[in-house]
Amino acid sequence: MSTKDKMQTTAGSWALLGIKTSQDAHIISLLRNSGAIILGHSNMSELSSVRSTSYSTGYSPRGGQVRNPYDLSYSPFGSSSGSAVGVSANIVPLAFGTETDTSIIGPASINGVVGIKPTVGLTSRTGVIPISKNLDTVGCFGRTVADAVHGLTAIAGKDVEDNMTLSRPFGYEEDYSKHITSRSALKGAKFGLPWKRCWDSVAPDLKLVAERILKAIEEAGAQVIRTDFPCAEDRISLDGSWDWNRGDPSQSEFTVVKVDAYNGINDYLAQLSDTSMKTVEDIVDFNDRNTGTEGAEAGDIPAFPSGQVDLHQLAESRGIEDETYQQALKHIQSQCRENGIDAALTAITEEGQSVELDALLLCDRKGAGQQIAAQAGYPIICVPIGLDSAGFPVSLSIQHTAWSECTLVKWASAIEDLVHHTLGPRPTPAYRNHMSKNIPIKKIGPEGFEIHEAS
Repeated sequence: MSTKDKMQTTAGSWALLGIKTSQDAHIISLLRNSGAIILGHSNMSELSSVRSTSYSTGYSPRGGQVRNPYDLSYSPFGSSSGSAVGVSANIVPLAFGTETDTSIIGPASINGVVGIKPTVGLTSRTGVIPISKNLDTVGCFGRTVADAVHGLTAIAGKDVEDNMTLSRPFGYEEDYSKHITSRSALKGAKFGLPWKRCWDSVAPDLKLVAERILKAIEEAGAQVIRTDFPCAEDRISLDGSWDWNRGDPSQSEFTVVKVDAYNGINDYLAQLSDTSMKTVEDIVDFNDRNTGTEGAEAGDIPAFPSGQVDLHQLAESRGIEDETYQQALKHIQSQCRENGIDAALTAITEEGQSVELDALLLCDRKGAGQQIAAQAGYPIICVPIGLDSAGFPVSLSIQHTAWSECTLVKWASAIEDLVHHTLGPRPTPAYRNHMSKNIPIKKIGPEGFEIHEAS
């Protein structure tokens, strides 16, 4: 997020060091006007994870490796890694990040903080280094729902330079904190658990943690009902894992992302001064000439086993919004909206009756539910609910349709209050293996163990 001051806005890349922006990003202006003191830019997965297929999550050549404060040898998830870790480690009370797909909710969940990923269009992207005009959204991290909600209130609103923010069908909420509730609000609520390729893929270790909270939700007077995303088989891998290459090119999320990223990054670079970086190709060339730090080729540096293969795919797309791109965009949006979250919000009982649900609940470390919301452009709030057997945070995600942030704040705050009543305050970081220097970072699998496949 661009800041017109002495700080550098580089997305973790040496290629963007020294650039000058003409103005603050729109949300930075809003934060300053709200009285916020901006302490710095947090580290992240370089270029929001669109440079490599296989990489050390949370690593950037300029900032180094972000580490999970619960165990510093393990992944913080990404791409907004540093923002989540800064809040989790009590360095700051509030931080902001961007999400294309899983980049806010993923790091918030695994670092044990509250994350808010708003509807695409609720917050401006002007002045933010972009990935996708269709999927990008700016959200916030806080230690509590209240903290994160105050951040959301500060940054939500229209921006004439970002057409997505003009698409909201009704006015903006002046103060989202008015919707904060207590556990008593849960009485009479109806929550849906998307089952196929979501809850049925949750690791037993995580499910034990989640089931304790689901039981408490029911004891508070709410109903918890199974439902499904009708699009699950089309959009979600068999084991529930995140995969933005799923489907042929006319159905793939990455078809949209690579074209949007090429155009968006080029447009952003064109507005900068004091830099020779004007296109994605310029960044690729810079990395080629500085491969010792930027890891241009596979194996050049441990953090990027696949080099910059994704950047090459961006460049090869040339940003052409051809028929395949249009088909892919239409497919992912219709499948994840009408045939996804919107459909799942109506559960069908065994007797064939329809039940309108107040929200969807997911235990989503693998990212399937986050990916559905990303492709739909819909919001999520996640709340920490405990630790798994390996000592890593477990989170419950609350999802709903577009522009439903007020509803999500209501249920997230109620569930958070219930968690505090049931378990006490959120577990704070343990800083295990605090001397760790390993790169690549260890991957946290669904049961808290190391996996070697980068995503």
